[in-house]
Amino acid sequence: MINTLNNGERTAAESAVGFVLALTSGFILSETQLAGVASFTDISLAGALSLPYSAAVLTGSLVHSILGENVGRNIVKISAMLMILITKLFFDTKKEPRFCGITTAVSIFLSGAAVSALIGEVVYKLLFYAFYGSLSGLTAYSAVVIMESLRNRTVIDLSSSRGTAYAVVYTIIVAALCSVKVPIVNAGLLIGVIVTITGAYYYGQTGGVLCAALTACGAFLASPDHGMSVVLLPVAGMLTGYFNKRGSMMSAFVFSCSEFVLMVITGVTDQSISVMVNVIAASVIFTVAAPLYSDKWVKRPDCDSAALPELMHTRMSFMSDSIGTVREESEKIAQLLAKNADHGNAAESITEKICAGCFKRLTCLKAHNALTLSVLRRFSESAEYSEENFPHELDECLHKSEICTALDDSMRERITARMLEARFHENRLLMFEQLRIMEEMIAAASKRLDVRYSEKTSSAVSVKLRKFGVDHNNVIAYYNDRDRLIIELYFDYKDSQQNYMRVCDLISDELRIPLNVSEPVNSGKEIRVRIYEKPQYDVDVYCTSRSADKSGDNGDSTVFFSDGTGSVYAVLSDGMGTGRKAAVESQIVVKMFRRLVSSGVNYNSAIGMINSIMVTKSQDESFATLDAVKVDLDTCGLTVIKSGAASTLIRHRNSVIKISSPTFPIGIYEHSEVFSREYDFEEGDILIMCSDGISENEYLYIKELLMSESDLKKIVDDICAKSDTFTAASRADDVTVIGMRVKRN
Repeated sequence: MINTLNNGERTAAESAVGFVLALTSGFILSETQLAGVASFTDISLAGALSLPYSAAVLTGSLVHSILGENVGRNIVKISAMLMILITKLFFDTKKEPRFCGITTAVSIFLSGAAVSALIGEVVYKLLFYAFYGSLSGLTAYSAVVIMESLRNRTVIDLSSSRGTAYAVVYTIIVAALCSVKVPIVNAGLLIGVIVTITGAYYYGQTGGVLCAALTACGAFLASPDHGMSVVLLPVAGMLTGYFNKRGSMMSAFVFSCSEFVLMVITGVTDQSISVMVNVIAASVIFTVAAPLYSDKWVKRPDCDSAALPELMHTRMSFMSDSIGTVREESEKIAQLLAKNADHGNAAESITEKICAGCFKRLTCLKAHNALTLSVLRRFSESAEYSEENFPHELDECLHKSEICTALDDSMRERITARMLEARFHENRLLMFEQLRIMEEMIAAASKRLDVRYSEKTSSAVSVKLRKFGVDHNNVIAYYNDRDRLIIELYFDYKDSQQNYMRVCDLISDELRIPLNVSEPVNSGKEIRVRIYEKPQYDVDVYCTSRSADKSGDNGDSTVFFSDGTGSVYAVLSDGMGTGRKAAVESQIVVKMFRRLVSSGVNYNSAIGMINSIMVTKSQDESFATLDAVKVDLDTCGLTVIKSGAASTLIRHRNSVIKISSPTFPIGIYEHSEVFSREYDFEEGDILIMCSDGISENEYLYIKELLMSESDLKKIVDDICAKSDTFTAASRADDVTVIGMRVKRN
């Protein structure tokens, strides 16, 4: 009840304050001018406010007109506000911006037409009142948009159409207040300069120039003299923006000095001196008020796009670090528990269980306790428990058979416990490895992208596709660090049969540039396609293979793909053994590697995830090598990636480089081993990847072939054909050779 009363009192107080402010505004704005004629600011205010406050504005304007004996001159304004009041009395059921704007414009037009008809000036006044009413209606509409925005969320939202509404209202207010006659100080100019310095200080050159331009526009609307006195205000705003990091006092000082210098350059007049007085007063007010300002109250058009990537980077980096900390602490706890694991002591257990009921207990344990326990401990550590090898120190024991049986049971329990502990240890290692992979994936995803998002291109592509009936979920167009256009398209999974080449042609036609399309990537719910400008380089790839038993079932698998951002991958995997079974293992590796990397997972994390799957997929031992190369087609950068794979040879300029890696294949044990290194690669260089079917003995021949031959197909075919010559007859294996050469697009 008390809260209800307090709320009621607060609402009444707020209404009273609002009524007084509306009354005062109507009184002040009644005699303001705009471009040499009576200002419509008070009419727009009456049109924007609700019924009680509109009545207050009308009252304030009427009082001022009566006191100044200007009722006749202001009859159009008074009658227009009266018509607005009557309209709101009957039709204003909700605060709808468009309704308020139209009501204001029509009221001015009808009021002006009626008054002009009475004095015989209808013909040439109608056009003026139509224009005058349109401007007033636009101002009322903008004011309602602002008030509704502030009512829903107490923040100055300068994004989208609301920014235009603020610009319109601000310009009209500055123009109206510039014509208010106050000794020395010009209220409109004072407010304009304060806003300009604030914009320059908090939002740099852009904020300073924009606020100053709107202020100068408002001053020109008030009168040419006011406008000419601040025509160079945007220059001062821009200069101040360069010093916005030096503190509020420095910004105010730079603005005042800039305006003074500009005034001297353009010529000092009486109006200029008045402007400088206002500039100095505004600088002082800004300096005092600057600490009270908070960007919490202002939402800029670019603030979300600028802050969101940084926010996502920080959050994901923090999440990655948190997962890493959890993993490290879990590993320490597991090691501690393993060290402190108590599997029991067999000797003490026997003395408590078997010897407790023996009548010779006093003799064995009390008289010779230390000896008995030490003998039993030594016996419990032997390999076999039987009466024949029972310790001679305990020949007089009456329970030899029971002790041997108990020790035998204890040994089996210890073996079982150790087996379980080993299995738990393997599971823990696998879990920790998966946590590490998750940590790496999140850390990789949190890296800042060096790209420039293009809203214009994204919108144009989306409109084009919808025009031709191509349904899509999202379009993201951006330029990479080489200023090459990349467009990501996202479709529903149900649209998997979409003709993506047609989509690429439509976009190429719209943007008037040749584009390529990558293969679609399926996430299970969406399909992503990347359409991109051709990079600077391209690659020729040739592959040949043969099976060990001439049956056609090759245990090696290969794949060549582009991620759509400008990097291409050649991947070779050699499964354990030969034939169809080995092919299953190698196909799992290359297909999953392609899918994960194409989806955006970095290759280290992808290999770790594939390794976890290979380790746990069955009880049978299964593994496969992974040999991959990544070529950045923008820079021609080469990255060699290996897990247990055979050597790779690169012909670079006039030499041949052999790259080997001492790593285990995928699926051997819980922790994946990855070798990766970057190498120099240029146009015309050739790279050769081989499976284990190519013997080390053949590498010298391959080196000579690379130095003497440039036909990629001939090089690869010759290497494959000569493999039997360099391989021992007893060692038959599947053979696969991939050749790659870089060329300019």
